[in-house]
Amino acid sequence: MEKLDNLRPLILLISGAMGACGVALAAAASHGGDTAFLGSASTMCLAHAPVLLALYLGHRFFRTATLAAVVLGLGTIVFAGDLVFRHFIGDRLFPFAAPTGGTMMMLGWLIVAAGAFFRNRQT
Repeated sequence: MEKLDNLRPLILLISGAMGACGVALAAAASHGGDTAFLGSASTMCLAHAPVLLALYLGHRFFRTATLAAVVLGLGTIVFAGDLVFRHFIGDRLFPFAAPTGGTMMMLGWLIVAAGAFFRNRQT
């Protein structure tokens, strides 16, 4: 899992960008029309951005933190991206994008849970 350490700066970048996108999507969703997709995308971004930040900061405490952050981040991007694409374009990002992103997010959370069994030796 040490090979994933090179991705840590990307996790921090995605966390910040995802938080900003979550706020922007919430603002867009508050301006009328059919905004269910934007509201759901905002919720996913705002829920997972701080988690990515926590995983970035907590990588020393359990070995699965970086892998979990990568999987959660990609899953959230695919899921929220599909919802945003549906709202603005009227079509899917790609077939089964939302279920794929959702499955990745669930897998990411399970990787977080697996961290209980793969603690780093430094703790």
